[in-house]
Amino acid sequence: MSKTTPATLALTKAGVSFTLATYDYDPNADRVGLQAAGAMGVPASIVFKTLMVEVDGKPACVVVPSDQEVNMKKVAAAFGGKSASMMKPADAERLTGYKVGGISPFGQRRQVPAAIEEMATLEDEIFLNGGQRGLQIRMRPDDLAQALGARMADLIR
Repeated sequence: MSKTTPATLALTKAGVSFTLATYDYDPNADRVGLQAAGAMGVPASIVFKTLMVEVDGKPACVVVPSDQEVNMKKVAAAFGGKSASMMKPADAERLTGYKVGGISPFGQRRQVPAAIEEMATLEDEIFLNGGQRGLQIRMRPDDLAQALGARMADLIR
């Protein structure tokens, strides 16, 4: 497994501090983030998933804890929109350049507005996808928000 991805290159270029963790990706897992947490031996609440959504038909990115479900009304509100829905997997892959199960908020083909679940601020460090199945980035939530130019918001049910 290569530990150099568009995500790690973008973070390095931006001078953002992070470390990497790897795990054995299970393509049959129902919930990738929960499987990643279990494989790494860390609480699911600190492993965040990257979801690609559409708000009023425009793409956006949300980062939420793997053990939580996103609330689409709250997502729409976070971006000043009226409605939000999950992006189709094929559209998410085309937009980001990553495969589902390996989508990172960093180094996407096209930068889109992003929001992070505010619960992230309760943790010293969190994990999120590094741009490849089985690769996680460990970083501070404040660094995540700054590097993405993202807002913190209530996004979960």
